[in-house]
Amino acid sequence: MYSVLGAGVAGLCVATALSERGLPVELVAGPDIPASHWAGGMLAPMCEGESAPPEVVHMGKHAADWWSARFDGVQWRGTLVVASPRDQAELQRFARATRGHHTVDPAQYEADLKGRFSRALYFPEEAHMDPRAAMACLRQRLADRGVATVKTPKGQIIDCRGLAARDQLPDLRAVRGEMLVVHAADVHLTRTVRLLHPRFPCYVVPRGNGIYMIGATMVESDDDGPITARALMEMLSAVYTIHPAFAEAQLLETGTGLRPSFPDNIPCIRKAGGRIHVNGMYRHGYLAAPYLAEELADRLTKGLMNAS
Repeated sequence: MYSVLGAGVAGLCVATALSERGLPVELVAGPDIPASHWAGGMLAPMCEGESAPPEVVHMGKHAADWWSARFDGVQWRGTLVVASPRDQAELQRFARATRGHHTVDPAQYEADLKGRFSRALYFPEEAHMDPRAAMACLRQRLADRGVATVKTPKGQIIDCRGLAARDQLPDLRAVRGEMLVVHAADVHLTRTVRLLHPRFPCYVVPRGNGIYMIGATMVESDDDGPITARALMEMLSAVYTIHPAFAEAQLLETGTGLRPSFPDNIPCIRKAGGRIHVNGMYRHGYLAAPYLAEELADRLTKGLMNAS
């Protein structure tokens, strides 16, 4: 029996991969809301390549396919990356740092951007989804497969607790992220739009029915308190640049999460303290968790992994 600690994106993906291989598994959910609850749900490995190591891009290349096979809410709409006229150097820099894009007139893809931006980078192979709906789907699929959610582990522990695993992984650190959810009835975007800015870049992810997730800051901090006024003002200012109608949006939710991160910001599988750990998701949980889950399931199936 394998006992997966943690019911965030890493734990759910691991439990799913093990169950699908026919391995006996149980899920041990913790009391805290996981950092993945606050994620944008962007399946955008090529865009992440602007700042992420190549290993992360490699992990994320098949994430959208993995999620699509298990969750019917993946939206294959690509990603648009834009910058204001004075920040065109940022767009050029982003283009040099990434692959899998071409330059387009953004108005041809999103009518709401007509007259606001003269050009954009379009990443056609990227996707997005509602991460909370995706996690709920995995939980239901696990229940349907007979995977029990228990309070006390009985088997070999696979630790996917995120920052709570610092008692076992002392080099984990917190990276704070802040986000907003708004209802903007006069905005009609259908795909992720990233705005580049030298100081506070942002992204907008459509959730449908006029609801948008706006994110997200990255702060080296262990503070899990409410969103700061500065972060709120900067994100609203940035999203106003994308579309002025966001000024009339109704603020539905704000949230903060502490992302578990290793010094190199690369998610990985480790063995420590008699446990197998899948951790260090940083800002790449929905991209990296499926890859690491399948990698771990392969090793366990072939008898190549133990916690000693």
